[in-house]
Amino acid sequence: MSADGLGEAPTVELLRRTIHLHLLSLGFARNGDGYFIEGELTKEKIRELHANQRLERLRESESFVAEYGLDLARHFASGGEVNPAAIEPELVEVEANSLESRLFRFACLLWSVPVSRGFGRRLRFLVRDRQNGRLIGLFALGDPVFNLSARDSWIGWTSEDRRERLVHVMDAYVVGAVPPYSHIIGGKLVAALATSAEVKSAYDRKYYGREAVISKKKRHARLALLTTTSALGRSSIYNRLAIPGGPRFQKIGATRGFGHFQLSGEIFDLLRRYLQAVEHPYASGHRFGMGPNWRLRVARAALEAIGIRANGVLRHGIEREVYAIPLVENCREILKGSGEGIEFRVLPTEEIGDFCVRRWMVPRASWDERYRDVTRNGVLGDLLDGRIGSGIE
Repeated sequence: MSADGLGEAPTVELLRRTIHLHLLSLGFARNGDGYFIEGELTKEKIRELHANQRLERLRESESFVAEYGLDLARHFASGGEVNPAAIEPELVEVEANSLESRLFRFACLLWSVPVSRGFGRRLRFLVRDRQNGRLIGLFALGDPVFNLSARDSWIGWTSEDRRERLVHVMDAYVVGAVPPYSHIIGGKLVAALATSAEVKSAYDRKYYGREAVISKKKRHARLALLTTTSALGRSSIYNRLAIPGGPRFQKIGATRGFGHFQLSGEIFDLLRRYLQAVEHPYASGHRFGMGPNWRLRVARAALEAIGIRANGVLRHGIEREVYAIPLVENCREILKGSGEGIEFRVLPTEEIGDFCVRRWMVPRASWDERYRDVTRNGVLGDLLDGRIGSGIE
């Protein structure tokens, strides 16, 4: 065992073979350019590709679920407790080490594609239904990735613009509804609420005028833009999502299909051990200090070091839609430094909720009554059996 607990480094031959067999087990095939996914990338196929990563996340959380699962499941609604026409959402900000933070963590385990834990600036919210006190869904905003070509092209940023003004952007890295609300398009409601006036107020209270951790400079950054990325290719949540008089979700492009989810868990640990053995600086790097792409850099450096073309492994081919949600009228001008004055385009939770319930949730419930069959005990049972997630984007 190494000094930092990573374990002994694998040989190059063992690591190459282990990676090859692992990718084949996930459903990748191999050709002269590297590895690729055979067949059409349907939503179900994408879920299957993430199944191994999700099972690892569930195994990591076994003791947490055993200790808190039964109590936390009581916060979920059974279908019989939901009157779609009476849904009344309220936002509950999540504080660290609280019941709400445990519930947030528990609910995230339901996602079929494991979600990031976030980094840097972070705001987390639960969405509850006042009619029964149960959980509708949740969302989280965090620091955006530094390099996102779809976003930067849409804004018209130079590299200098981005360095100076990325602080005005937050990324919605967790968005979704939980059963039974997910069955009646509750995800659109949750996504829309991430743009609410209450969220803006929470951001201003927590971050406006605060000192940055690394630069030690005071930030006078206004929340001008939210971005988010679909989990399963084409998004059914964000597509055509617009609130009259408020923000509109605009599709601005797609990611390039690169990532490291296929190298998660034990494979990533092996890659990092190898870098440690060859004294590569990324082996001892920390996610906060080195940014959100630290794991990708570790994977790329280790693959190249053992003679595997990194792009041939890291290009998984799943292109995720990228959405921009401007919160101010002259968003792009502000972000390019040419705009004067800021006029926010945000609405209160009550107004957003009323529109979403009438526009999407009540009509869906009128012809799709599957939500009535959901029970809170069933949600917990399916989670423990690893079956949950297929209905959540």
